[in-house]
Amino acid sequence: MTSLALGPQRIVCLTEEATEWLYLLGQEQRIVGISGYTVRPRRARLEKPKVSAFLTAKIDKILALQPDCVFGFSDLQADIAALLIRAGVQVTIFNQRSVDEIFAMLYQVAAMVGQAEEGLALLQTWRAELDAIAQQAASFKRRPKVFFEEWDTPHISGIRWVSELMGIAGGDDIFPELAVMPMGKDRIIAEGQTIVDRAPDIIIGSWCGKKFRPDTVAARPGWQDVPAVRTGHIFEIKSADILQPGPAALTDGVAQLHRIMAQWEAEHA
Repeated sequence: MTSLALGPQRIVCLTEEATEWLYLLGQEQRIVGISGYTVRPRRARLEKPKVSAFLTAKIDKILALQPDCVFGFSDLQADIAALLIRAGVQVTIFNQRSVDEIFAMLYQVAAMVGQAEEGLALLQTWRAELDAIAQQAASFKRRPKVFFEEWDTPHISGIRWVSELMGIAGGDDIFPELAVMPMGKDRIIAEGQTIVDRAPDIIIGSWCGKKFRPDTVAARPGWQDVPAVRTGHIFEIKSADILQPGPAALTDGVAQLHRIMAQWEAEHA
């Protein structure tokens, strides 16, 4: 009797989080194509053909790989998905924007490749680690006010899972009303003075596609009296570690956030 092959055997991942997750599950042999933006795990760039950016994809190259399934992220990849679906490819687009939705997405992918139990065990470990971080942060005598800058021109504040992870890590997002907006265009802060007026204690930058420059932020006109600028609490977290709604944000991303918050609290308690 032949064994039952669980789930798609040839997978194209249009974004990094699915690739990283499949590697962590030991299922990297299923991946036949990845996003050109993938940096986690590093070996994926050496082992797998790059078939997409974020908003564009090499449809002919993807079809030539004969995937059983394509994984993507968000409504921003709807046009790519439509082209592949019309070509007869099974496409699964996830739209996770919160921490809970990231956990749900990862469990669904694990189940699709026959790794539900293994995936659940990892996810439970990460959930426990988040709970431990939140418990440590609960002891803070003061919580810093934090501005997370996803882009600089125009200013774009952090997306929902980033805002939630900042809260878990011990800080308070100064733009919580924008964090719930799924699209970057809806998180634009037109006037820099709006940020100045909210007086963040910490500024964290993660400019997707280019290096964050604390000195440039500190030199912005009118920002000299912002608490974060005055005390030098301006930091970068690489976009691959925090703006990827998958394993990276739940592990390395939140750990970096917590170190930044804990350092500030120790200095200001």
